[in-house]
Amino acid sequence: MLSAGFGAAQDKPPPSECLAIAQSIPRVMFASLSRVAAEKSEVTITYAGHSTYILETPRNVTIATDFSGAYTAGKSPNVVTMNRAHSTHYTLNPDPRIAHVLHGWGEGGQPARHARMIGDVLIRNVTTDIRAYRFDSEALQKDGNSIFIFEVAGLCIGHLGHLHHPLDETHYAAIGRLDIVMVPIDGTFTLSLDGMSEITRRLRSSIVLPMHRFATPLSDFIARMNGQFEMDIRPERSFTISRDTLPKKPTVIVLDGV
Repeated sequence: MLSAGFGAAQDKPPPSECLAIAQSIPRVMFASLSRVAAEKSEVTITYAGHSTYILETPRNVTIATDFSGAYTAGKSPNVVTMNRAHSTHYTLNPDPRIAHVLHGWGEGGQPARHARMIGDVLIRNVTTDIRAYRFDSEALQKDGNSIFIFEVAGLCIGHLGHLHHPLDETHYAAIGRLDIVMVPIDGTFTLSLDGMSEITRRLRSSIVLPMHRFATPLSDFIARMNGQFEMDIRPERSFTISRDTLPKKPTVIVLDGV
C-alpha cells in the first residue's frame, strides 16, 4: 500500500486509523494502535524553530511543519506543510528539490484538502479560519489555516498551525485521536492561553509539544493544565518515539530552543 518512495504519493490513500479508532466508541481515550502491528517503528521529532518541527519517519520521509525556509535544523525535508497567517509560516519560493509542498490554504475560494500517502506516512488536514487583519482584527478569513495530521508508525501526530479560534465539535470529529500534538502557546498572535489550554486538555494527547512561544512563561501554560499533564524539560532538540514508548500520563515535553 505504500508508494515506492517519498517522491510519489498515492492517488487513493488508505483510510485514517486515527479517525476510525476515535469514532468507534465516543468519549473513550484509546491506546495507540499500529497500521503495521508487527513492525517496531520509531519517529524522530526535532524542534527547528518558531512553529517548525521536523519529523523523520521509519522509511526516511522527512517532514517540516509551518515551513518558511528559515528553520531546518540542518535537515533537508522531502515534504513541507505551510500556513499563511504570517510570512514566518510559509514561503512561496521553496527549494525546488522539495518533493511535496502542502499549503494549508486553498485557491479560488476552496479550502485546502489533503489526504495523501507519501512513503510510510498518511498526511491529511483539517481547516480552520484565520484573522483578516487588513480590515477588522476580529474578522475571520474562512479556511485560511490547516491543522495537519501525520499518521505514521502507529502514531497520530497533529500540528495545530497558526490557530486563531476555539475548535468546535466538527473540528474534533475531523481530527480524531492525536497521540502527539504541537501547540502554539504565544497567547496573543494565535489563540489565548486559556483557549489553547482548553483545546489541549480536550485532545488529551500523550505528548504535547509547545511551539510559537515568544516570551510566554511556560509556567503560565502549564498552570492551566489543572494538574492533568506532567512537565518534561529537555536539553536536547530531538527525541525518538514509538507507540510503545508513549508516556503513561499525558506529558508536556519542552525541547531545547522552545
